[in-house]
Amino acid sequence: MEKLRIGIALTGSYCTYDKALTAIGELCEKYDVTAIMSETAASTDSRFGAAEDFIARLEAMTGKAVLKTIVEVEPIGPQKMFDVLVIAPCTGNTAAKLASGITDSCVTMAAKSHLRNGGPVLLAIGTNDGLSAGARNIAELLNRKNIYFLPFYQDDPVGKPRSLASDYASLERSILDALEGKQSQPILGNRGEI
Repeated sequence: MEKLRIGIALTGSYCTYDKALTAIGELCEKYDVTAIMSETAASTDSRFGAAEDFIARLEAMTGKAVLKTIVEVEPIGPQKMFDVLVIAPCTGNTAAKLASGITDSCVTMAAKSHLRNGGPVLLAIGTNDGLSAGARNIAELLNRKNIYFLPFYQDDPVGKPRSLASDYASLERSILDALEGKQSQPILGNRGEI
């Protein structure tokens, strides 16, 4: 039996990279994983780490070069490269672009290319404005065919009451649900209760 082919695209929610990379590493033990990084994520050093280090970790885990340009990801749909595409983390900016049909980065192009064949796209939202300016984009995407969400929660209800983070412990289950055309439930919960 052929291994499940998973594309994992990372955007600039750098504070979630440790959780995301741990979950990606676990997927790499069982599945054929290809990493994609937005142009910004692939070139920006932050207080959470150097871009080159994240690229090196992803390439070591997947055994493949990280895709970092629109030209590299455009064939995803025509060549049916993945069974599922996961954007983890998916920033509020990326969610807004997806909701508005904007394709100006390799991650949004990867999603557009994968969706053209009706393939599932799973979003692991990570944004400080998910319950304010970003809420309308999340609502729009919740109603889109073939778009699914990793269950999410308020990561700091007191200190950052509008901020949302995703439950990376649910990543494999959510991928398998998306492949069956189902949204993993509960979609919204409390940290540790999802």
